[in-house]
Amino acid sequence: MPYEDLYETLLQYYQTPINLNTATREELRSLLLLSENQITTLLRHREANGDLLSVYELQSIEGYDLRTINRILPFMSVLSSNLNASRGSLWQRIASEDNNALYLRYERVLQQRRGYTPPTLFQGRPTTRYLGSPDKMLIRYRVSHTKDFSLGFAMEKDAGEPLTWNPKNGQFGADYVSAHLLLQERGRLKTLALGDYQLQFGQGLLLSSGFGVGKGAETITTLRRSSVGVRAYSSLLENAFFRGGAATVQVAPTVQATGFASHKNVDANLQQAQDSLAQFDEFTSGLLYTGFHRTASEIANRHQLAETVGGGNLGYTSRNGNLAVAATGVFTHYGTPLLKRAEPYNRFEFSGKQNLALSLNYSYVWHNLLLFGETARSSGGGLGTVNGLLASLGPTVDAAVLARHYDANFHTIYGNAFGENTRNINETGVYLGLKVRPVARWEVSAYYDQFSFPWLRYRASAPTHGHDALLRLAFAPAKTSLLYVQLRQRLKPRDLPTDGQVRPVPLPGQQLRQSVLMYYNSAPTTFLELRTRVQASRLRDDDGRAWRRGYVLAQDVSYRLNPAVKLTGRYSLFDSDDYDTRQYVYEQDVLLAVSIPALYGQGTRIYGIAEVRVNRAITFWLRYAETRYRYQNTVGTGLETIQGSLRGEVKAQMRVKF
Repeated sequence: MPYEDLYETLLQYYQTPINLNTATREELRSLLLLSENQITTLLRHREANGDLLSVYELQSIEGYDLRTINRILPFMSVLSSNLNASRGSLWQRIASEDNNALYLRYERVLQQRRGYTPPTLFQGRPTTRYLGSPDKMLIRYRVSHTKDFSLGFAMEKDAGEPLTWNPKNGQFGADYVSAHLLLQERGRLKTLALGDYQLQFGQGLLLSSGFGVGKGAETITTLRRSSVGVRAYSSLLENAFFRGGAATVQVAPTVQATGFASHKNVDANLQQAQDSLAQFDEFTSGLLYTGFHRTASEIANRHQLAETVGGGNLGYTSRNGNLAVAATGVFTHYGTPLLKRAEPYNRFEFSGKQNLALSLNYSYVWHNLLLFGETARSSGGGLGTVNGLLASLGPTVDAAVLARHYDANFHTIYGNAFGENTRNINETGVYLGLKVRPVARWEVSAYYDQFSFPWLRYRASAPTHGHDALLRLAFAPAKTSLLYVQLRQRLKPRDLPTDGQVRPVPLPGQQLRQSVLMYYNSAPTTFLELRTRVQASRLRDDDGRAWRRGYVLAQDVSYRLNPAVKLTGRYSLFDSDDYDTRQYVYEQDVLLAVSIPALYGQGTRIYGIAEVRVNRAITFWLRYAETRYRYQNTVGTGLETIQGSLRGEVKAQMRVKF
């Protein structure tokens, strides 16, 4: 999941909050924090009583308790709906905008990794090594204001990548360069994007910007996607964006039209056919999404495949916002054909140079019900559909149902609708979600997702099925504390390994994973915050082998010395039997960075962050993290191998606000 994109979107809402007096239903949905009934009651209150005078007026609206208000408070504001947003020319508004900052970041692993050692000879040839330094560097600038403009650029050099100046090949020192300009609300021109941008329409079946969460502890509001349309792109993921131009125009009071065009070169390993009768003389077996260009082979694959994408969206929204219907079309063309390896599970995969996908999506609010969905067809004839229902069964009970079906030959390059697979292909499933607030300060959330895969998958050599279930009990004893316990079980298909006698070939089996998470967060004082996390899981294949287990115990402390200095640290212990029982634990990081390391083996993980605000304009972050393993002589594999049992990394960042 693209956590960085989600994090940056929420940060933009935090820096320039949504105005409760002008926000549309779709904009309120995009926060993923409000139920459909809460959105409806807010809009009705606004229509009946006019502008809100304070965010705390929400307490008088049905469905808004203090817990809900505290959750949305950082992302909401109350301004007059008649406030004139025009404060001079565009450049004057940019110059006077508070949300205007430059970020400089440096990262490095302190221990030497194999990829940075001198090459040795293997069978008379030098071994592969990284061609650049172990330093990771980033420069990012962005100035933006909600519903007005966004302007920015980003340059990043990953560890191991060389600094190269070759403008003809699109290299300007740093390996990755991105820039964008976004203008909004210019009369009938609602949005104009130039440079790098993202698109999200309907339920994300054809176009999804990554601002979607899917399954998790929030069992209701994260199911449906919001049609946020054209969005500026300023993240560091090197493959999740379009490059060119896009525009949204208000054709009529209830109709909007969006058109877009994109062209960029993407990473791919081009190959020459060995058979003169082959379907293609030159082809690629797939796109490369790592974004790394460190070794000679990775650099050779850099930007080898030309990708052109174009299309549009035509949408109708009723005057009261309860009904929305739209059609979307996306045409993708590659300069070199795609041809997957001749494996049985690849039989229905996309092949060729071009793909056309068309879809219809809808959203309808009726009383306390929200119906939504999207259905699409791609060039090969494959169909994909996702449809859901969110219901507020009472002031304290919300429920959800979602069904999806994606054919094995349904192909969408930039889609990311709800599903169990990483792509919307070869899947059928039904999701049931429930959230209950039985008494004040208590909340129970649960979901059950049943899914099947009608055709073969990688590491699953037959049609298979599985399920995913979660139960979470949360208690907020005070405004500054939260306690919850979460149980989860996943049954997913996977080929059992061969043993030479009973199973001479892999056969499909099932892998059962059960996990528990306990978390407590409290703030005893205004300057001290404590967070305790205990999580464990066990895993078993249905081949008679014993359970394999893993756990992690983490304690966090945040202490604010004074208004200008904040210190944060964590000490954690982990133990897992193997990589399959690894534990993922979210870590705090410098602003705009995301850290969710995988912990496996036995050892300790610690980190500390110092945030120092020098003055209104300059803020520094310094982060050190290390993982120390027991019973290991090396850390990592391949070119990332470190001799020893310790891996430490340092990260420094400076923000300059203008």
